[in-house]
Amino acid sequence: MRPSEHVLDMFAVPGDLEPLPGGQGDSVRAGDLVLSPGRDEATQSRLNPHLARLAADLDTRRGRDRRDLRIAMPVPARDGNWVVDGWGATRYEPGTRRLTDLTAVRAVGAVLHAELARVVRSWPPAAQPPTGRWAVAEGIAFDESDLPEGLAPDVRPLAERLAAARDDTPLGPCQLVHGDLAGNVLLDPDGAPVVIDVAPYWRPALWAEATCVLDGVTDLDADPAVMTEWTKGAPRQAMLRAALFRLLSDRPAHAPVLESALAPVLAGLGA
Repeated sequence: MRPSEHVLDMFAVPGDLEPLPGGQGDSVRAGDLVLSPGRDEATQSRLNPHLARLAADLDTRRGRDRRDLRIAMPVPARDGNWVVDGWGATRYEPGTRRLTDLTAVRAVGAVLHAELARVVRSWPPAAQPPTGRWAVAEGIAFDESDLPEGLAPDVRPLAERLAAARDDTPLGPCQLVHGDLAGNVLLDPDGAPVVIDVAPYWRPALWAEATCVLDGVTDLDADPAVMTEWTKGAPRQAMLRAALFRLLSDRPAHAPVLESALAPVLAGLGA
């Protein structure tokens, strides 16, 4: 997928593009920007002003250490819009590498979510009907919709086990969270974590952490023993919802991989 000449012109970048790893595999570097497709204009128009202000605050905060949290700065197009033909832009961070240590990523998530809770007090999109497979899966995971009838035979048994094991244990207050943190934290040359590609959800931070841990085990080769932290109480309930969210949104679904990772969480449940 390549941005059109119109997109390149609106973001004032050259057409010499460099594909970038990670995410859905469609982001490209164009000059000093990273262009990413599939961006919803309404969502980004609400999210990016918050992120831009927070990114600037973090970078200029008094007493800042060079290894403190950073956020990739979103950049508007020349007409002031945050999305052009489905493409959004953030400032390119040279010399970075992906952070894969799950303990470190979780620590980044804790700081990020504390900062987001401070600056974002409401999220109106949470009250709107879900659109797109991720939003639909999120609603099902939190029992706001039923499991769909057309689930594949290799997906339905695990989905039903996860759904049946949920209860009403409180997970904490809802806030703006990054629902796809694992794989979306970079380290800059000074060792500062740089959060990219924020996937916004209005859910408890514990759910976002559970999703990060699950993704770390299944995608980042994190030690599966970390799942023993998620076998009781609110952490278990958060993990059940994280797993159901991933099972229903991933394409293709990887039910056997998820079931293996979730073994300590699912122990004692019926087949």
